[in-house]
Amino acid sequence: MRPRPALGSPFQILLLACSFALAAYAGVRLLSGDWLGVALWVVGAALLHDLVLLPLYALADRAVLRGLGTAGRRSWAMYVRVPAALSALLLLVWFPLISGTVAGHYRSATGLSADGFAARWLLITAVLFGGSALLLARRVRRATKRRPPATQRASGSQPRA
Repeated sequence: MRPRPALGSPFQILLLACSFALAAYAGVRLLSGDWLGVALWVVGAALLHDLVLLPLYALADRAVLRGLGTAGRRSWAMYVRVPAALSALLLLVWFPLISGTVAGHYRSATGLSADGFAARWLLITAVLFGGSALLLARRVRRATKRRPPATQRASGSQPRA
């Protein structure tokens, strides 16, 4: 067997170089107009995430784990984490339209109404959590089918009715 190069295949190196070239082009185009505003936005977003959002969702995750841990079901945490993360991502991406702060700009740019984004986001969130609950119910049902029936008492006496 031939040893593989430490950096990967030539195709991977080519793809990496192309992605760096594309990122550099986008950075040059983005920073050509208002580089100070873009730099402030990036720094502000990093600070907002690291100092405000990260502690908030870490605290929420701890609360979910503590609640499930007291019930002895810590393995069920992913059935809460995944839909919550996807819902939060959708809220982050579509927040200006969900909150209605850019409804006028949206209507003038697209000719469409911005009404209904909040209701659709709530519906998608409900579907995500509902689907997660169905998957959890299926998992629990399969686990109970595989479990052997409970054995009777060791003394051989019948349980009281």
